[in-house]
Amino acid sequence: MTSVEIGRIPIVPDSRWAIVINPTSGQGKGAVIGKNVVGYFSKHDLDYQLITGISATNVLTDLRNFLQKNLGCPGVICVGGDGLAHLVLQAVVPLNIAFAVIPAGTGNDFVRALNWPLDDIESELDCVTTTPAQPIDLGLVDGEWFGAVLSSGFDSTVNEKANTLKWPRGRAKYNVAIALELPVFRPSHFEIVLDDRSITTEAMLIAVGNGSSYGGGMRVCPDASLTDGVFDVMVLNPISKLEFIKVFPTVYSGMHVNHPEVNIFRSKKVRINSDAVAYADGERIGALPISAECVPRAGLTWRK
Repeated sequence: MTSVEIGRIPIVPDSRWAIVINPTSGQGKGAVIGKNVVGYFSKHDLDYQLITGISATNVLTDLRNFLQKNLGCPGVICVGGDGLAHLVLQAVVPLNIAFAVIPAGTGNDFVRALNWPLDDIESELDCVTTTPAQPIDLGLVDGEWFGAVLSSGFDSTVNEKANTLKWPRGRAKYNVAIALELPVFRPSHFEIVLDDRSITTEAMLIAVGNGSSYGGGMRVCPDASLTDGVFDVMVLNPISKLEFIKVFPTVYSGMHVNHPEVNIFRSKKVRINSDAVAYADGERIGALPISAECVPRAGLTWRK
Protein backbone atom coordinates (compact mmCIF):
# COMPACT_ATOMS: atom_id res chain seq x y z
CA MET A 1 0.00 0.00 0.00
CA THR A 2 1.23 3.53 -0.67
CA SER A 3 1.43 6.17 2.02
CA VAL A 4 -0.23 9.56 1.94
CA GLU A 5 0.56 12.87 3.60
CA ILE A 6 -2.20 14.23 5.81
CA GLY A 7 -0.39 17.25 7.22
CA ARG A 8 1.59 15.22 9.75
CA ILE A 9 3.79 12.14 9.34
CA PRO A 10 3.11 9.86 6.34
CA ILE A 11 0.81 6.99 7.33
CA VAL A 12 -0.81 4.06 5.58
CA PRO A 13 -4.35 4.82 4.33
CA ASP A 14 -7.08 3.77 6.79
CA SER A 15 -4.52 3.39 9.61
CA ARG A 16 -5.31 4.99 12.94
CA TRP A 17 -3.41 6.10 15.99
CA ALA A 18 -4.40 4.48 19.27
CA ILE A 19 -4.94 6.79 22.24
CA VAL A 20 -4.93 4.78 25.46
CA ILE A 21 -6.10 6.66 28.55
CA ASN A 22 -6.12 5.72 32.21
CA PRO A 23 -8.72 8.20 33.51
CA THR A 24 -7.86 7.54 37.17
CA SER A 25 -4.09 8.08 36.93
CA GLY A 26 -2.74 11.06 38.86
CA GLN A 27 -5.98 11.21 40.88
CA GLY A 28 -8.03 12.02 37.79
CA LYS A 29 -5.30 13.86 35.89
CA GLY A 30 -5.43 11.17 33.20
CA ALA A 31 -9.00 12.04 32.27
CA VAL A 32 -8.25 15.77 32.00
CA ILE A 33 -5.06 15.40 29.96
CA GLY A 34 -6.64 12.63 27.90
CA LYS A 35 -9.36 15.03 26.82
CA ASN A 36 -6.67 17.52 25.74
CA VAL A 37 -4.84 14.85 23.73
CA VAL A 38 -8.03 13.82 21.96
CA GLY A 39 -8.69 17.48 21.22
CA TYR A 40 -5.23 17.85 19.70
CA PHE A 41 -5.78 14.90 17.36
CA SER A 42 -9.19 16.18 16.34
CA LYS A 43 -7.83 19.68 15.69
CA HIS A 44 -5.15 18.27 13.40
CA ASP A 45 -7.55 15.88 11.60
CA LEU A 46 -5.60 12.81 12.72
CA ASP A 47 -7.59 9.59 12.77
CA TYR A 48 -7.52 7.75 16.09
CA GLN A 49 -9.12 5.01 18.14
CA LEU A 50 -9.78 5.77 21.80
CA ILE A 51 -9.08 2.95 24.27
CA THR A 52 -9.80 3.63 27.93
CA GLY A 53 -10.81 1.97 31.17
CA ILE A 54 -9.72 1.25 34.71
CA SER A 55 -9.19 -2.50 34.24
CA ALA A 56 -5.63 -3.21 33.08
CA THR A 57 -6.66 -6.57 31.68
CA ASN A 58 -9.46 -5.12 29.59
CA VAL A 59 -7.36 -2.22 28.32
CA LEU A 60 -4.53 -4.54 27.27
CA THR A 61 -6.98 -6.89 25.53
CA ASP A 62 -8.68 -4.02 23.68
CA LEU A 63 -5.32 -2.55 22.61
CA ARG A 64 -4.01 -5.89 21.35
CA ASN A 65 -7.19 -6.52 19.40
CA PHE A 66 -6.99 -3.07 17.83
CA LEU A 67 -3.32 -3.45 16.87
CA GLN A 68 -3.83 -6.88 15.34
CA LYS A 69 -6.43 -5.35 13.02
CA ASN A 70 -4.45 -2.14 12.40
CA LEU A 71 -0.83 -3.16 11.85
CA GLY A 72 -0.33 0.13 10.00
CA CYS A 73 -0.98 2.02 13.25
CA PRO A 74 1.53 4.91 13.25
CA GLY A 75 1.76 4.90 17.03
CA VAL A 76 0.13 4.32 20.40
CA ILE A 77 -0.29 7.35 22.65
CA CYS A 78 -0.62 6.35 26.29
CA VAL A 79 -1.98 8.99 28.65
CA GLY A 80 -1.26 8.05 32.23
CA GLY A 81 1.58 7.06 34.49
CA ASP A 82 4.40 4.54 34.42
CA GLY A 83 1.97 1.71 35.07
CA LEU A 84 0.07 2.41 31.85
CA ALA A 85 3.32 2.80 29.91
CA HIS A 86 4.41 -0.59 31.26
CA LEU A 87 1.11 -2.12 30.16
CA VAL A 88 1.31 -0.64 26.66
CA LEU A 89 4.86 -1.97 26.20
CA GLN A 90 3.55 -5.52 26.41
CA ALA A 91 1.34 -4.90 23.36
CA VAL A 92 3.48 -2.69 21.12
CA VAL A 93 6.97 -4.19 21.43
CA PRO A 94 6.15 -7.61 19.89
CA LEU A 95 4.56 -5.83 16.91
CA ASN A 96 7.33 -3.21 16.54
CA ILE A 97 4.79 -0.39 16.83
CA ALA A 98 5.89 3.00 18.13
CA PHE A 99 4.53 4.39 21.39
CA ALA A 100 4.55 7.73 23.19
CA VAL A 101 3.90 8.45 26.86
CA ILE A 102 2.00 11.60 27.82
CA PRO A 103 2.66 12.30 31.53
CA ALA A 104 -0.50 12.08 33.62
CA GLY A 105 0.57 9.92 36.57
CA THR A 106 2.19 10.46 39.94
CA GLY A 107 5.72 9.39 39.00
CA ASN A 108 6.13 9.84 35.23
CA ASP A 109 9.65 8.44 35.32
CA PHE A 110 9.60 6.94 31.85
CA VAL A 111 8.76 10.37 30.44
CA ARG A 112 11.69 11.77 32.44
CA ALA A 113 13.97 9.14 30.90
CA LEU A 114 12.86 10.34 27.44
CA ASN A 115 13.74 13.94 28.49
CA TRP A 116 10.26 15.33 27.88
CA PRO A 117 9.03 18.12 30.16
CA LEU A 118 6.07 17.20 32.31
CA ASP A 119 4.19 20.43 31.62
CA ASP A 120 4.40 20.91 27.83
CA ILE A 121 2.29 18.21 26.26
CA GLU A 122 1.67 20.04 22.98
CA SER A 123 5.37 20.18 22.10
CA GLU A 124 5.64 16.43 22.67
CA LEU A 125 2.58 15.76 20.49
CA ASP A 126 3.98 18.04 17.78
CA CYS A 127 7.13 15.91 17.72
CA VAL A 128 5.25 12.62 17.84
CA THR A 129 2.97 13.49 14.94
CA THR A 130 5.58 15.08 12.67
CA THR A 131 8.80 13.07 13.08
CA PRO A 132 9.77 9.39 12.93
CA ALA A 133 10.09 7.41 16.15
CA GLN A 134 13.55 6.40 17.37
CA PRO A 135 14.72 3.06 18.79
CA ILE A 136 15.48 2.71 22.50
CA ASP A 137 16.64 -0.11 24.74
CA LEU A 138 14.14 -1.88 26.96
CA GLY A 139 14.46 -4.33 29.82
CA LEU A 140 12.98 -7.81 29.62
CA VAL A 141 12.41 -9.51 32.97
CA ASP A 142 11.12 -13.08 32.82
CA GLY A 143 9.24 -12.33 29.59
CA GLU A 144 7.84 -8.94 30.69
CA TRP A 145 9.04 -5.66 29.16
CA PHE A 146 9.93 -2.64 31.28
CA GLY A 147 11.18 0.83 30.43
CA ALA A 148 12.62 2.50 33.52
CA VAL A 149 13.80 0.66 36.65
CA LEU A 150 13.54 -2.88 38.02
CA SER A 151 14.14 -3.09 41.75
CA SER A 152 14.01 -5.21 44.87
CA GLY A 153 14.58 -4.52 48.55
CA PHE A 154 13.36 -1.57 50.58
CA ASP A 155 11.45 0.18 47.79
CA SER A 156 9.61 -3.03 46.88
CA THR A 157 8.70 -3.49 50.53
CA VAL A 158 7.35 0.07 50.53
CA ASN A 159 5.35 -0.65 47.37
CA GLU A 160 3.88 -3.75 48.97
CA LYS A 161 2.80 -1.73 52.01
CA ALA A 162 1.49 1.18 49.92
CA ASN A 163 -0.70 -1.19 47.92
CA THR A 164 -2.49 -2.15 51.13
CA LEU A 165 -3.22 1.45 52.16
CA LYS A 166 -6.55 3.00 51.26
CA TRP A 167 -5.46 6.44 52.50
CA PRO A 168 -3.84 8.79 51.66
CA ARG A 169 -3.80 8.78 47.87
CA GLY A 170 -1.16 9.68 45.32
CA ARG A 171 2.50 10.09 46.24
CA ALA A 172 1.63 10.79 49.89
CA LYS A 173 0.67 7.14 50.22
CA TYR A 174 4.26 6.08 49.53
CA ASN A 175 5.62 8.56 52.07
CA VAL A 176 3.35 7.02 54.68
CA ALA A 177 4.49 3.54 53.63
CA ILE A 178 8.14 4.59 54.02
CA ALA A 179 7.44 5.88 57.52
CA LEU A 180 5.74 2.62 58.43
CA GLU A 181 8.32 0.26 56.93
CA LEU A 182 11.66 1.90 57.71
CA PRO A 183 11.60 1.25 61.48
CA VAL A 184 11.08 -2.51 60.97
CA PHE A 185 13.00 -3.02 57.73
CA ARG A 186 15.98 -5.40 57.69
CA PRO A 187 18.48 -5.89 54.83
CA SER A 188 18.11 -9.08 52.81
CA HIS A 189 20.63 -11.60 51.56
CA PHE A 190 21.03 -11.23 47.79
CA GLU A 191 22.78 -13.32 45.17
CA ILE A 192 23.42 -11.24 42.05
CA VAL A 193 24.85 -12.60 38.80
CA LEU A 194 26.13 -10.02 36.29
CA ASP A 195 27.96 -10.34 32.99
CA ASP A 196 31.40 -10.28 34.56
CA ARG A 197 30.91 -11.22 38.21
CA SER A 198 28.75 -12.85 40.86
CA ILE A 199 27.96 -11.01 44.08
CA THR A 200 26.73 -12.45 47.35
CA THR A 201 25.87 -9.72 49.82
CA GLU A 202 23.52 -8.28 52.37
CA ALA A 203 21.79 -5.27 50.82
CA MET A 204 18.99 -2.81 51.48
CA LEU A 205 18.16 -2.15 47.85
CA ILE A 206 18.98 -3.42 44.36
CA ALA A 207 17.98 -1.23 41.41
CA VAL A 208 18.43 -2.25 37.77
CA GLY A 209 18.23 0.88 35.65
CA ASN A 210 17.35 1.04 31.98
CA GLY A 211 16.13 4.56 32.73
CA SER A 212 17.64 6.72 35.43
CA SER A 213 14.79 7.34 37.88
CA TYR A 214 11.79 5.89 39.66
CA GLY A 215 9.38 6.98 42.35
CA GLY A 216 8.73 10.38 40.80
CA GLY A 217 12.23 11.62 40.06
CA MET A 218 14.44 9.62 42.41
CA ARG A 219 17.57 9.29 40.22
CA VAL A 220 18.56 5.93 41.61
CA CYS A 221 20.71 5.10 38.55
CA PRO A 222 21.61 8.65 37.45
CA ASP A 223 23.88 7.68 34.54
CA ALA A 224 21.61 5.02 33.05
CA SER A 225 20.96 5.47 29.33
CA LEU A 226 18.18 4.23 27.05
CA THR A 227 20.65 3.75 24.20
CA ASP A 228 23.83 2.15 25.60
CA GLY A 229 22.75 -1.51 25.54
CA VAL A 230 23.38 -2.19 29.24
CA PHE A 231 21.75 -1.76 32.62
CA ASP A 232 23.17 0.30 35.44
CA VAL A 233 22.84 -1.87 38.57
CA MET A 234 22.83 0.00 41.89
CA VAL A 235 23.47 -1.91 45.13
CA LEU A 236 22.91 -0.21 48.47
CA ASN A 237 24.77 -2.06 51.21
CA PRO A 238 23.39 -2.07 54.78
CA ILE A 239 23.48 1.28 56.55
CA SER A 240 21.86 2.48 59.77
CA LYS A 241 18.32 3.86 59.77
CA LEU A 242 19.67 7.29 60.69
CA GLU A 243 22.20 7.17 57.84
CA PHE A 244 19.46 6.08 55.44
CA ILE A 245 17.34 9.09 56.42
CA LYS A 246 20.36 11.34 55.81
CA VAL A 247 21.22 9.77 52.45
CA PHE A 248 17.69 9.36 51.09
CA PRO A 249 17.14 13.00 49.98
CA THR A 250 20.31 12.87 47.84
CA VAL A 251 18.74 10.28 45.53
CA TYR A 252 16.75 13.07 43.84
CA SER A 253 19.99 14.62 42.61
CA GLY A 254 21.75 11.30 42.03
CA MET A 255 24.44 12.24 44.55
CA HIS A 256 23.77 9.12 46.64
CA VAL A 257 26.17 7.28 44.31
CA ASN A 258 29.03 9.02 46.12
CA HIS A 259 28.16 7.27 49.40
CA PRO A 260 30.74 4.58 50.29
CA GLU A 261 28.00 1.94 50.71
CA VAL A 262 26.59 2.47 47.21
CA ASN A 263 28.02 0.46 44.32
CA ILE A 264 27.17 0.80 40.62
CA PHE A 265 27.79 -1.98 38.10
CA ARG A 266 27.04 -2.13 34.37
CA SER A 267 25.73 -5.32 32.85
CA LYS A 268 23.63 -6.47 29.90
CA LYS A 269 22.13 -9.32 31.92
CA VAL A 270 21.36 -9.68 35.61
CA ARG A 271 19.96 -12.47 37.75
CA ILE A 272 18.85 -11.73 41.32
CA ASN A 273 17.87 -14.22 43.99
CA SER A 274 16.62 -13.43 47.48
CA ASP A 275 13.67 -13.89 49.79
CA ALA A 276 12.08 -10.74 48.38
CA VAL A 277 9.85 -9.40 45.61
CA ALA A 278 10.60 -7.25 42.57
CA TYR A 279 8.86 -4.30 40.95
CA ALA A 280 9.44 -2.75 37.52
CA ASP A 281 8.02 0.62 36.42
CA GLY A 282 6.16 0.58 39.74
CA GLU A 283 4.36 -2.66 38.81
CA ARG A 284 4.69 -5.89 40.77
CA ILE A 285 6.77 -8.49 38.92
CA GLY A 286 6.70 -11.10 41.67
CA ALA A 287 8.92 -13.08 43.98
CA LEU A 288 12.60 -13.56 43.27
CA PRO A 289 14.57 -15.16 41.63
CA ILE A 290 14.29 -13.06 38.48
CA SER A 291 16.36 -12.80 35.32
CA ALA A 292 16.52 -9.61 33.28
CA GLU A 293 18.22 -8.57 30.05
CA CYS A 294 18.74 -5.19 28.42
CA VAL A 295 17.51 -5.59 24.84
CA PRO A 296 19.05 -2.96 22.55
CA ARG A 297 16.67 -1.05 20.25
CA ALA A 298 13.70 -3.14 21.35
CA GLY A 299 11.25 -0.23 21.47
CA LEU A 300 10.26 2.62 19.18
CA THR A 301 9.37 5.98 20.71
CA TRP A 302 10.06 9.71 20.55
CA ARG A 303 12.81 11.33 22.65
CA LYS A 304 13.57 14.99 23.15
